[in-house]
Amino acid sequence: MFTGLISHLGRFREYRQGKTVLLIEVPEDLARRIEPGQSLAVDGVCLTLLSKERFVLVFSLSRETREKSTLGDLKSRQLLNLELPVTLETMLGGHLVTGHIDAVGQVAEVKLRSPGKRMKVKHPPELKKFLVEKGSVAVNGVSLTVASTGPDFFEVELIPATLSTTNLDLLRAGQRVNLECDIIGKYVYNFISKISF
Repeated sequence: MFTGLISHLGRFREYRQGKTVLLIEVPEDLARRIEPGQSLAVDGVCLTLLSKERFVLVFSLSRETREKSTLGDLKSRQLLNLELPVTLETMLGGHLVTGHIDAVGQVAEVKLRSPGKRMKVKHPPELKKFLVEKGSVAVNGVSLTVASTGPDFFEVELIPATLSTTNLDLLRAGQRVNLECDIIGKYVYNFISKISF
Protein backbone atom coordinates (compact mmCIF):
# COMPACT_ATOMS: atom_id res chain seq x y z
CA MET A 1 0.00 0.00 0.00
CA PHE A 2 1.19 3.49 -0.88
CA THR A 3 0.09 7.10 -0.32
CA GLY A 4 0.73 8.62 -3.74
CA LEU A 5 3.31 11.00 -2.28
CA ILE A 6 6.46 10.49 -4.32
CA SER A 7 9.61 10.02 -2.25
CA HIS A 8 12.23 9.71 -5.01
CA LEU A 9 12.80 10.00 -8.73
CA GLY A 10 14.65 7.35 -10.70
CA ARG A 11 15.65 6.78 -14.31
CA PHE A 12 14.90 3.93 -16.65
CA ARG A 13 18.15 2.20 -17.54
CA GLU A 14 17.24 -0.76 -19.74
CA TYR A 15 15.14 -3.84 -20.37
CA ARG A 16 16.57 -7.33 -20.36
CA GLN A 17 15.29 -10.70 -21.51
CA GLY A 18 12.75 -9.33 -23.98
CA LYS A 19 11.32 -6.68 -21.64
CA THR A 20 10.63 -9.18 -18.87
CA VAL A 21 13.28 -7.56 -16.65
CA LEU A 22 13.39 -3.84 -15.86
CA LEU A 23 16.43 -1.94 -14.54
CA ILE A 24 16.06 1.46 -12.86
CA GLU A 25 18.79 3.79 -11.58
CA VAL A 26 17.85 5.22 -8.19
CA PRO A 27 19.34 7.60 -5.62
CA GLU A 28 21.80 6.05 -3.18
CA ASP A 29 19.58 6.54 -0.11
CA LEU A 30 16.70 4.65 -1.74
CA ALA A 31 18.98 1.81 -2.87
CA ARG A 32 20.11 1.38 0.73
CA ARG A 33 16.54 1.30 2.10
CA ILE A 34 15.13 -1.45 -0.12
CA GLU A 35 16.01 -5.13 -0.22
CA PRO A 36 15.11 -7.97 -2.61
CA GLY A 37 11.57 -9.18 -2.03
CA GLN A 38 10.31 -5.74 -0.99
CA SER A 39 7.89 -3.60 -3.01
CA LEU A 40 8.36 -0.25 -4.73
CA ALA A 41 5.81 1.79 -6.68
CA VAL A 42 7.29 2.74 -10.07
CA ASP A 43 5.17 5.35 -11.86
CA GLY A 44 2.31 4.01 -9.76
CA VAL A 45 2.90 0.31 -10.48
CA CYS A 46 3.71 -1.92 -7.51
CA LEU A 47 6.79 -4.01 -8.36
CA THR A 48 8.79 -6.50 -6.29
CA LEU A 49 12.56 -6.03 -6.19
CA LEU A 50 14.48 -9.01 -7.59
CA SER A 51 18.02 -7.78 -6.95
CA LYS A 52 20.27 -4.74 -6.64
CA GLU A 53 23.37 -3.85 -8.63
CA ARG A 54 24.79 -0.98 -6.55
CA PHE A 55 22.33 1.89 -7.28
CA VAL A 56 20.42 -0.01 -9.97
CA LEU A 57 17.26 -1.89 -8.99
CA VAL A 58 16.17 -4.95 -10.95
CA PHE A 59 12.49 -5.91 -11.28
CA SER A 60 10.55 -8.60 -13.12
CA LEU A 61 7.85 -7.37 -15.51
CA SER A 62 4.93 -9.69 -16.15
CA ARG A 63 3.03 -9.62 -19.42
CA GLU A 64 0.02 -8.11 -17.65
CA THR A 65 2.15 -5.30 -16.21
CA ARG A 66 3.64 -4.55 -19.64
CA GLU A 67 0.22 -4.56 -21.31
CA LYS A 68 -1.82 -2.71 -18.66
CA SER A 69 0.66 0.02 -17.73
CA THR A 70 3.23 2.26 -19.38
CA LEU A 71 6.18 0.26 -18.02
CA GLY A 72 6.54 -1.76 -21.21
CA ASP A 73 7.19 1.36 -23.32
CA LEU A 74 9.80 3.35 -21.41
CA LYS A 75 12.28 5.57 -23.24
CA SER A 76 16.00 5.80 -22.53
CA ARG A 77 16.75 7.72 -19.30
CA GLN A 78 13.02 8.39 -18.73
CA LEU A 79 12.33 9.89 -15.30
CA LEU A 80 10.16 7.69 -13.06
CA ASN A 81 8.18 8.42 -9.88
CA LEU A 82 9.20 6.11 -7.02
CA GLU A 83 7.52 5.50 -3.68
CA LEU A 84 8.30 3.06 -0.88
CA PRO A 85 5.30 1.37 0.77
CA VAL A 86 3.63 2.95 3.79
CA THR A 87 4.35 1.65 7.27
CA LEU A 88 2.36 2.00 10.47
CA GLU A 89 4.52 5.05 11.23
CA THR A 90 3.96 6.76 7.86
CA MET A 91 1.78 9.86 7.68
CA LEU A 92 -1.02 9.25 5.19
CA GLY A 93 -0.72 12.60 3.43
CA GLY A 94 -2.13 11.53 0.06
CA HIS A 95 -4.72 8.76 -0.27
CA LEU A 96 -4.62 4.96 -0.23
CA VAL A 97 -2.94 3.75 -3.42
CA THR A 98 -2.50 0.03 -4.10
CA GLY A 99 -0.11 0.15 -7.04
CA HIS A 100 -2.56 -1.89 -9.14
CA ILE A 101 -3.22 0.18 -12.25
CA ASP A 102 -6.84 0.44 -13.42
CA ALA A 103 -6.03 1.67 -16.92
CA VAL A 104 -3.69 3.71 -19.06
CA GLY A 105 -4.96 7.20 -19.85
CA GLN A 106 -3.69 9.90 -22.18
CA VAL A 107 -2.81 13.49 -21.42
CA ALA A 108 -5.18 15.62 -23.51
CA GLU A 109 -4.00 19.07 -22.48
CA VAL A 110 -1.64 20.84 -20.10
CA LYS A 111 -2.18 24.54 -19.39
CA LEU A 112 -0.07 26.91 -17.36
CA ARG A 113 -2.14 28.16 -14.46
CA SER A 114 0.07 30.23 -12.22
CA PRO A 115 1.65 29.21 -9.98
CA GLY A 116 1.16 25.67 -11.33
CA LYS A 117 -0.54 23.84 -14.18
CA ARG A 118 -3.91 22.30 -14.98
CA MET A 119 -3.88 18.93 -16.72
CA LYS A 120 -6.69 17.22 -18.61
CA VAL A 121 -6.48 13.42 -18.87
CA LYS A 122 -8.63 11.21 -21.10
CA HIS A 123 -9.59 7.85 -19.62
CA PRO A 124 -11.35 4.66 -20.78
CA PRO A 125 -15.16 4.75 -20.29
CA GLU A 126 -15.15 2.08 -17.57
CA LEU A 127 -13.36 4.44 -15.16
CA LYS A 128 -15.96 7.22 -15.27
CA LYS A 129 -18.02 5.73 -12.42
CA PHE A 130 -15.00 5.93 -10.06
CA LEU A 131 -14.06 9.55 -10.77
CA VAL A 132 -15.81 12.30 -8.82
CA GLU A 133 -15.01 15.97 -8.33
CA LYS A 134 -12.93 16.52 -5.20
CA GLY A 135 -12.23 12.78 -5.11
CA SER A 136 -8.80 11.19 -5.45
CA VAL A 137 -6.96 9.68 -8.40
CA ALA A 138 -3.36 8.58 -8.87
CA VAL A 139 -1.61 9.61 -12.09
CA ASN A 140 1.75 7.89 -12.57
CA GLY A 141 1.52 7.08 -8.88
CA VAL A 142 0.96 10.67 -7.75
CA SER A 143 -2.01 11.32 -5.46
CA LEU A 144 -4.12 14.10 -6.99
CA THR A 145 -7.51 15.68 -6.37
CA VAL A 146 -9.97 15.59 -9.25
CA ALA A 147 -10.86 19.21 -10.09
CA SER A 148 -13.51 18.44 -12.72
CA THR A 149 -14.86 15.55 -14.76
CA GLY A 150 -16.29 15.11 -18.25
CA PRO A 151 -17.71 12.22 -20.27
CA ASP A 152 -14.27 10.71 -20.94
CA PHE A 153 -11.82 12.92 -19.07
CA PHE A 154 -10.91 14.48 -15.75
CA GLU A 155 -8.83 17.51 -14.85
CA VAL A 156 -6.38 18.03 -12.01
CA GLU A 157 -4.46 20.99 -10.66
CA LEU A 158 -0.70 20.50 -10.40
CA ILE A 159 0.77 22.65 -7.65
CA PRO A 160 4.44 23.74 -7.63
CA ALA A 161 5.37 21.19 -4.95
CA THR A 162 4.04 18.36 -7.12
CA LEU A 163 5.71 19.70 -10.25
CA SER A 164 9.10 19.96 -8.54
CA THR A 165 9.13 16.48 -6.95
CA THR A 166 7.54 14.26 -9.61
CA ASN A 167 7.75 13.60 -13.34
CA LEU A 168 4.35 15.23 -13.97
CA ASP A 169 6.02 18.52 -14.97
CA LEU A 170 7.42 16.71 -18.03
CA LEU A 171 4.05 15.50 -19.32
CA ARG A 172 2.74 16.84 -22.62
CA ALA A 173 -0.44 16.27 -24.64
CA GLY A 174 -0.50 12.81 -26.20
CA GLN A 175 1.58 11.08 -23.55
CA ARG A 176 0.26 7.94 -21.85
CA VAL A 177 -0.09 7.79 -18.06
CA ASN A 178 -0.90 5.12 -15.48
CA LEU A 179 -4.24 5.67 -13.72
CA GLU A 180 -5.46 4.24 -10.44
CA CYS A 181 -8.85 5.26 -9.08
CA ASP A 182 -9.56 5.56 -5.38
CA ILE A 183 -9.77 2.09 -3.77
CA ILE A 184 -12.49 3.14 -1.30
CA GLY A 185 -14.63 4.51 -4.13
CA LYS A 186 -14.25 1.23 -6.02
CA TYR A 187 -15.32 -0.83 -3.00
CA VAL A 188 -18.31 1.45 -2.34
CA TYR A 189 -19.40 1.29 -5.99
CA ASN A 190 -19.07 -2.50 -6.02
CA PHE A 191 -21.12 -2.81 -2.82
CA ILE A 192 -23.87 -0.40 -3.88
CA SER A 193 -24.16 -1.89 -7.39
CA LYS A 194 -25.08 -5.28 -5.89
CA ILE A 195 -27.90 -3.95 -3.73
CA SER A 196 -31.38 -4.27 -5.21
CA PHE A 197 -33.78 -1.53 -4.21
